Amino acid sequence: MLKKMLAIVALSSLGFSAYAVDASQVEKSIELKDGSTVYIFKDGKMAMEDKFGRSVRMKKDTVMETKDGQKIMMHGDEVMRLENILRLGSSRG
Repeated sequence: MLKKMLAIVALSSLGFSAYAVDASQVEKSIELKDGSTVYIFKDGKMAMEDKFGRSVRMKKDTVMETKDGQKIMMHGDEVMRLENILRLGSSRG
């Protein structure tokens, strides 16, 4: 019984580390014309934060306009990755 319980704890801790996200995975962030921010991760996927600081869902291939007038296209929808980063940042401050 104890061995089974230890095995379950060990396996579940591996699962949590797979979801561990830190801000170092963000390659860059780009401000958009509407006040929101797009985060580009090192693997090329993206996530969006609205002007109120909340992570928001974006459809793939949505075209967005940056503050300086450039157009960029959404690749991926890493809402949970960004949510974890935003929560981590707010809990430290």
